[in-house]
Order: sequence, then C-alpha cells, then structure tokens
Amino acid sequence: MSTVDDETAELVMALFSQETLQEEKVAPAIKTEEKTSTKAKVEKPEKANESGLKDVESQKESTVSPAIQEAAVQVSVTPEDTVVDEKPSAEKEKVSTEKQTVSDKTTPLPEDKVVTSSPSSKVARDAGKEKLSRRHGGRVRIAETITVKELAEKINVKATEVIKELMKKGQMTTINQMIDHNTATNISETFGYEVEISKDNIEDLLIQEEDREEDLQPRAPVITIMGHVDHGKTRLLDAIRKANVMEGEAGGITQHIGAYRVTTDKGTAVFLDTPGHEAFTAMRARGAQVTDLVIIVVAANEGVMPQTREAIDHAKAAGVPIMVAMNKMDLADANPDRVKQQLSTLDLIPEGWGGDTVYSEISAKENIGIDELLDLAILQAELMELKANPSRLASGVVVEAKLDRGRGPVATVLVERGTLNVSDNFVAGKWNGKVRALFDDQGRKLKVVGPSTPVEILGFAGVPEAGDTFTVLEDEKMAREISARRQQRERMAALMASARVSLESFMESVEEGQVKELSLILKADVQGSIEALKESLGKLGNEEVGVKVLHSAVGGITETDVMLAAASAAVIVGFNVRPTPGAREVAKHEKVDIRLYSVIYDAIDEIKSALEGILEPVQREVVRGHAEIRELFHVPNVGTIAGCYVTDGNINRNSSARLIRDNVVIYTGKISSLRRFKDDVNEVHSGYECGIGIENYNDLKQGDLIEPYITEEVSRTL
Repeated sequence: MSTVDDETAELVMALFSQETLQEEKVAPAIKTEEKTSTKAKVEKPEKANESGLKDVESQKESTVSPAIQEAAVQVSVTPEDTVVDEKPSAEKEKVSTEKQTVSDKTTPLPEDKVVTSSPSSKVARDAGKEKLSRRHGGRVRIAETITVKELAEKINVKATEVIKELMKKGQMTTINQMIDHNTATNISETFGYEVEISKDNIEDLLIQEEDREEDLQPRAPVITIMGHVDHGKTRLLDAIRKANVMEGEAGGITQHIGAYRVTTDKGTAVFLDTPGHEAFTAMRARGAQVTDLVIIVVAANEGVMPQTREAIDHAKAAGVPIMVAMNKMDLADANPDRVKQQLSTLDLIPEGWGGDTVYSEISAKENIGIDELLDLAILQAELMELKANPSRLASGVVVEAKLDRGRGPVATVLVERGTLNVSDNFVAGKWNGKVRALFDDQGRKLKVVGPSTPVEILGFAGVPEAGDTFTVLEDEKMAREISARRQQRERMAALMASARVSLESFMESVEEGQVKELSLILKADVQGSIEALKESLGKLGNEEVGVKVLHSAVGGITETDVMLAAASAAVIVGFNVRPTPGAREVAKHEKVDIRLYSVIYDAIDEIKSALEGILEPVQREVVRGHAEIRELFHVPNVGTIAGCYVTDGNINRNSSARLIRDNVVIYTGKISSLRRFKDDVNEVHSGYECGIGIENYNDLKQGDLIEPYITEEVSRTL
C-alpha cells in the first residue's frame, strides 16, 4: 500500500479546491452541474475499488470538464456524512484518488474525447474572447499617424495580419512604419472596428482652467501700434518710452516686433510695435491677436494708405478697440479733417461726429500731444477692466524668437497669466526648456515676472515659432515628453507628406511640366523675418514659375546649408546674417550662390528678377516692311520673279515673308533672291524697286503684297 505524507496531501487538496473555486466564479453553470454530479457520486457505495473508480472517472471525462471531474472525485472520496473508522483504509483511498486525479491532469485525452470536451483553460477562454471581439468589433481611438504595431495592439490582432491586409492593398510596410489615418481606418474597418481621431492625452495637461473671480487682479493693458510704413509708428513709441529704437533698424524700418513695458504717471502699459511694411502682414496679425487696444497711426499729411486699411482689418478681426493717432501735425500740409473723413468710411467715426472712436492729434517728432494720447489710451483700457490671475503657473505667447551666438535660442514672451520665475519648466510649440534668465526690454535681469509683462527668456532647447503658446509645467519630465511628441508628430507629418509622392505623379509633372521653381534656402536673424520673407515670396510667380523654400531657420549660414543648396540646385538667401568661413569656402567650391540682404525690398526685387529670368521668352513677330508686286517675270529654271516696289520698311534677303492677296495670307515662306537691276543685294529700302523671288512658290499676281518679317524673343516680366 502506497502512502504519502500529510503535508503533500493537504497541498494537493488545496490546489484542487482553489481551481474549483475559480471555475465556479468563471462559469456559474458549471457549478450547478458540479452539484448534480456530486450528488450522484455520494449515492455510490462508500468504498469502491480502484478499478471501479477509474471506470467512473473515464465515463465522466467524456461528458464534463476536467475541473468538474476533479471536484467530483474529491467529494466522492470524502463525503460529509461518512465516518471512516479505519484510518489506513481511508488513507489508502485518499492517496489512490489523488494519484488518479493527477494522472487525469497529465495524461492527454483521446482524439474523440477531445472533440466533445469543452475548453477549460484560461488560454482557450481568452482565444474565444479575442475571436468574439474581432467578429463584433468595437470603437478605437487613434492619432493622425500611427505605427503598424500600435494599430495591431489597439484592434487586438497580430501585426502580421495588419501587414497582410496592407499588402493586399498594395502597400509594403514594416511593423514600425507609420501609416496615415485613412489607411488605419480602412484596416480597422476590415476587422470590424470603428475609428475616431484622437489627440494625445498628455496634451490635456496644457488646457488652461478658468480662473476664479476672487483670484483675478488688475493688469496692465497691451497696446499695439499699427499703421502704414513711414507714418511714424516707431518714432511715436520712441517718444513714449524715451528711447531711440530706430537707430538699430536697417533703413529706418522696423524689421521685427518689439515689446516694451512703459510706466507713466497715469499708469503702466505694454506696447507692441509691429512693422509697417506690407511684407510683414503675418507679423502684424500676430500683434493684433495678443493685444487689448490698437492705436492706428496715420500721417496727417498723407492720409489713409493701403496698409492703414490692412491694419484696421486685422484689428477688427481680433475684436479689439481702436484708437487713431494723427501724426505729423507739425507739418504745414497736415489735414486732420481729411483723415477723419477717410477713416469714417471704414466705420471709425470720431467721437465729435457722433461715433465712438477716439482721435488724437500728435507729433512724434516734436513730442506734441504724446501725454494726452497716453492718458486717453490708459483711460480706455481702464474702462475694459482688464484682470489676470498672478497666483498660477505662467502662460503667454511667443512674440519674437532668434538664435543668439553667445546665448543660444532667445525668445521674447508676453506673459498673459500667472507668474513666471527663474528655473520654471516650460513648453513652447515643439520646444521645451527651463528658464535660465529673464530680461526686460531695457536689458535688466529679473527673477519674477507677472501678467502683462514682455520678457526675454533664455533656456529654450530650440528656436520657437513666433506666435507659439508658452506654458509653464511643474514637471520637467512632462515638458520633455510633450516636446518630444510634438517633434515626432511634425517629423511624421513631413514623412507622410513626402511619402504620398509617387513615381507616376512625379514623372507626369516632369513630362507635362511646364512648371518651374526657384528653390531657396532662407536664413535670418529672427523668426519673424523668415515668416515675412515667406509671405512676400509666396506672392511672387504665376502659373509657370514659383518659389519653393526648401529650408528656413534662424541663425547664420552653415556648411550644411551650402551642401543642401548644392544638392538641390538652390540659392541661399541670408537676411541680416552672414556665412561662416567654412561655409564660404564650400560655397566657392560648389559654386553655390549666396545672396545677403539687410532690407527686405532688395531681397524681393532680386528674387523677382530671377523668376523673370526663368520664364520662357515670348516669340514675337516684327514686320520689317511691305513690297507691292507690279510686274511678273518668268525666268527659265528659276521660276517667277516679282518686280516690286518697296512701299515701307526694308526688304532683306533670306528673311521670312508672307504673300498677301486681298488682305488674306496666301502663302508663308522665305525670300530666296533679291536683286536691283542685275545685281544681287542683301537689303532694299523703301522707295526703291527690286526683284523678289519666293522659295518654292510661283503663283504670284500683280497687286499682291510681300510682307517680310522676323521672329525675335522678348523677355517676360511678372
């Protein structure tokens, strides 16, 4: 008689009881069947031999699951109402039952019994659930671009199956390759899933919560000065803040936005100076988006100009109040009434005429009326009751950004809400950073910055785009992750855009293709200048020629830029930057054209001239004169010679000519011979007679006109 120790027996029984309990939780129906089988087993004789027990177990295997069989064996051996007097005998049956149960678990079932038995393992149940989910589908949320592996995980299939479906659609992909939203939608629908586009949940951290009313405090207004070029905007700001900001501008024209905080006796205000040249339309629009009040500067001697109307349109689109400053009132030809009349047609009716627009007469050069203008501006801003919450993490807008040689990426940020401190972690656009230093518009170092304050920030990982949202985060790791995801999304979007170009479409454009492009690489000192150049160059060209910007960035011209230009047959345009010595050498060796400018007018004019050179010249016919046929002479072996009188212009030998009869062109050919008397000549002037022979044509009549002409190429302009 074989025996086992008590510890082993208890362990085996505990395992069986645990599995039985798990099966009861998963399948309540099994529990009911288990009770029925248990009852049947209890009614059997108390002591059964091992062969009989095996027969019963074998019979149960074909009808119920192994878990039920185990429970039945356990209950049949130790029924509750049975008292065992002989311990050795009971121990023997217990051990034999345990051995039988273990053997049932380890011995595979016959094929006919495997077919009829139901799956009981967790793997089988999970497989059934997976098939069920694939059959019925569901709803998944995916980003605009997603990898094959991520899509397979979301729709609960193997990545190989997704790749097979893509191959059926003619796309050869790998498991880590990105696919666009449309392709992912088609694949998901194939497996029965509905797709909706979603953004990264991590971006929800940047959503600004509404401030409570009790946390809001008064803040300084942000005032933007706008208007036509050379109407005195920068000089007005110069007079307001008592500093000369025009000395550093090329040609006396503001090249990028300046943000300044001005404190007066009446209060504090922040002024944004937007460039007035039409090329900086986008920059001016950014200025209107972050402002509370717009001051339109109009020269009283010139009146309303095209960019004045443009500035008013931007201010109205931003939904901000508008004030008018009529500048240059010290000039003799100043006419403020004409300015008011012109602006009234644009719905800027003066208060004195029954409107609600504040007008102020000033002279920025002579410093006349500046204090009154400030009083009116700050008073109007006070009526708006501007408030912000300083007791929160800072957020704002990037006004300007540049790459400084000594300090790295530097950005001018207008803090709109919250308080910004040194060492704060932030994210702006696709770049993150940590505030290393803060400077005001006077170059003074700051430690804390409140709302409505323009500040220069050091610590960016890269140069942000002007207009990007600046947000402070508590966690540096989170800022890095958001920045990485945005950069990856931008790279993937660029890859997806380039992947859509097929060989067929490219060859079709080449074969059809009268489209020609001038490829450019733009480098500038600040981001705003790059945007302005792109805006201006985008307006150049027509249906035949255009400008393609291959690359644009802030900073000097490097060897990498030159190599890109050499590989792409592009021209490098530098605005207020210079190439490095190494870049100059490479450009000289590769014969890359580098154009450097400090005023945007020159850059636009030269690029326009280059585009005009790309245009195919026009073929134009120029009529050289007319000759009237008065006599006909038939010469053997030569043909018919026309005796002509040159009525106007000149007749040249070997020039193209038309034969005109009754104002209808009869023949177009070439003059084969030209004679005066018996001499061959090259040219006959008007008022003279001559003999003219037309090549391969003899059907001439008296009264016909011979019209010689030449074809010349004429350069086209945009």
